[in-house]
Amino acid sequence: MENQFIVHQLKAIAAATSEIEQQNNQVKNTLCLLLGYIKADEEFTKPLEGGLFTQPIYKETDMSEILEFTQQEISKMPKEFRKIFKTNDIRAHVRKRVRGNSISYEIRYRRKGLNISANAPTLEAAKTKFIQKLQKVQNKPSMPAAPDVPTAFDKFAMYYFETFRKRKVQPNTYKKDLIRLKVQLIPYFGSLPLKEITPQYCQMLIDSIVAEGKRKTASEVFSLLNQTFKMAIRHSLIQYNPLDIVYHEKHESEHGKALTSEEEKHLLQTAVEPFRTLFAIGLYTGIRPNEYATVQIIGNMVYARNSKRKGGKQETKRIPITPMLRPYVTPDTIIEKKSPDQLRDAFNAIFNGSHKLYDLRTTFYTRCKMCGVAEAARDEFVGHSSGILGNTYTDLPDDYLIKEGQKLDY
Repeated sequence: MENQFIVHQLKAIAAATSEIEQQNNQVKNTLCLLLGYIKADEEFTKPLEGGLFTQPIYKETDMSEILEFTQQEISKMPKEFRKIFKTNDIRAHVRKRVRGNSISYEIRYRRKGLNISANAPTLEAAKTKFIQKLQKVQNKPSMPAAPDVPTAFDKFAMYYFETFRKRKVQPNTYKKDLIRLKVQLIPYFGSLPLKEITPQYCQMLIDSIVAEGKRKTASEVFSLLNQTFKMAIRHSLIQYNPLDIVYHEKHESEHGKALTSEEEKHLLQTAVEPFRTLFAIGLYTGIRPNEYATVQIIGNMVYARNSKRKGGKQETKRIPITPMLRPYVTPDTIIEKKSPDQLRDAFNAIFNGSHKLYDLRTTFYTRCKMCGVAEAARDEFVGHSSGILGNTYTDLPDDYLIKEGQKLDY
């Protein structure tokens, strides 16, 4: 009888304990729910306000809470995460989203340098994916810590220019781009965080430049800004490029205008040395204005560095001394160096704006076609690329180039 009484009392105590535990769990869940409402607003991305959107639009439900994993689920986690979740030092956030007729659950854990997110149609599936991602983090080999990357436009743009762009483009191009950045882009965007730059704000900049009649400048600014945003995406600083929906008309570059035979003679008769020789080299080799400084004459060939090779690649062009160039240079001629600005000033003084210095290159290419110079030789002379395959498997000998160069006689 005494034993039955004791058993009855123990059952009563166990039932009371279970009821207390359920009540505690209800209180705990309510506190977690309230805390989740507060923290979810801080940690989850929301759609931008206004008429244009660069992120998915979703409808939030009343579920936004801190998620606790069961002991069985925690046991499946990597060892380094078990103690953290078991002691409640870290809890993951869960949000239920409704997009039209579909429902998804997102679980996110963001702390101590980690940003892990898992999405699935059901909460159980989201939990499974979340644990799998934790396991991938554990198995991923450790990488050396990267330096902090700026998140403000002005500092990130300078970081991109000095770290990457400087190595990819020619020094002269880099110099011009840097001026464009400091004169037009940094004053406009300033220290605005990259994440806060909207398509509307970018559209206003492009439109303002076009309104000034500077369509070429607008295209250059658009291109430079596009490269900067793409690099920000690769650094995981932004998810979308705000220029993707910005409208702009691509500027069509004006091609050079070839000199007539009379203008060609007028140039060489009017120019004084050393400009006459330099203009003759431009007319009969097709080198670019910024390549004059690299010109050398060795034997029967004129050599110049091709300024249109990216990534720091060095490439030298070969142009034979043609019948048209022979009266002005010999194998022993030493070329006097003049800057592109000095050459332009001397050239403009003769043509008074009716031609530009780059037209000498256009004239050379035009005369080569008129005289029947083979296309492969023409491309070699002016430094045009034949594509990856063509550049890899084509190596034209000097005697072939000299033979084709002899056709330039008019």
